[in-house]
Amino acid sequence: MIHGTEPDAIAMGVALAEAEKAGEAGDIPIGAIVMDPQGVIIAVAGNKREVSGDPTAHAEILALRSAAAALGDWRLEGCTLVVTLEPCPMCAGAVVMSRISRLVFGAWNDKYGAAGSAWDLVRDRRLNHCAEVVGGVLEAECGRLVQEYMSLRRLGGRR
Repeated sequence: MIHGTEPDAIAMGVALAEAEKAGEAGDIPIGAIVMDPQGVIIAVAGNKREVSGDPTAHAEILALRSAAAALGDWRLEGCTLVVTLEPCPMCAGAVVMSRISRLVFGAWNDKYGAAGSAWDLVRDRRLNHCAEVVGGVLEAECGRLVQEYMSLRRLGGRR
């Protein structure tokens, strides 16, 4: 089942391509893009934690940084973040702090998800900003990438 709109699914396809690149490079296959208020893609990124040795190099963080540089402003009001996996608490916090208006994600993350699963930071009214959330866009495709990666890692003995 496809959730969200057709443009959400098209954007998720771009994020999935970034996730595949991240997986090929040896990282958890998660991809993210940022679209400006007109729906133009202004940033793309895949996870680079393993490649860079940077614990904050999640796809969402890298895409948000790139989008801020493209716009020349840290405030990303009116922008949409599209990511293949529900953001973790760090990335959900970055969504709030960057003022992203809309978050679209693919697979739910029952263990670390902070946009409706384990926590819901992006819609917490105690914070200074809340984002609209659309989850489950191309969920099966997004989830399969992460599941396959984790299965291979477990077979290889790494955690």
